Amino acid sequence: MNLFLGALAWLTDPAQWTGPSGVPTRVLQHLAITAAAVGVSAVLALPVGVLIGHTRKGAGIVGAVAGAARAIPTLGLLTLLGLALGIGLNAPLLALIVLAIPSVLAGAYAGVQNVDTAVTGAARAIGMSPRQVVFQVELPLASPVIIGGLRAATLQVVATATLAAYTADFGLGRYLFSGLKSRDYAEMLAGALLVAALALLLELALAAAQRMAANRIAAPGREPIPAPRFETTREKEPV
Repeated sequence: MNLFLGALAWLTDPAQWTGPSGVPTRVLQHLAITAAAVGVSAVLALPVGVLIGHTRKGAGIVGAVAGAARAIPTLGLLTLLGLALGIGLNAPLLALIVLAIPSVLAGAYAGVQNVDTAVTGAARAIGMSPRQVVFQVELPLASPVIIGGLRAATLQVVATATLAAYTADFGLGRYLFSGLKSRDYAEMLAGALLVAALALLLELALAAAQRMAANRIAAPGREPIPAPRFETTREKEPV
């Protein structure tokens, strides 16, 4: 109980909300590296997933890449990249990109691959080109599952981005590492609570976006279909 009171006192201390190491700055840093990692992974994985889902060829690639990436411990990968690239943000950013790719890739592949072949067949029958089928039929129908993949990747990354403080003075993870070094466990708990709150806010925002995408493609006159949740089997790693 004293630990929680200490964390609450730390969070309500005005000194913790100002300056270059204040909570607002750390939150923005955490959001920045999360957005960068998920954005780069989307640029790399979405086209591949959509292509495989559209052609229905190479599905084994998705399983192989997803399985291999999920088997890599992020902290171990970060340590190796840190030794190779040195102190800074390059190592944690690359590690987080590797973490995010499997969920984005699997979401894009599953979303497009599960579009009813009768719908795509009808689109081709009325003269749509393969490009039009992808962008005007498959992607809109697959958007809830694609957003689900991005949602899963974002939650994984925002929770693991605390490791960025392992090689750089960056993000909310700094509170965890600083508190551990000084044995200030109230600061550690406060940092963990901030990460959890940020993850919850992102979860609510992305869940709303996924629900909107699902409702947009629901048939008129029917109840809105629930937004599917893209599940991931990767377990969170302890910091």
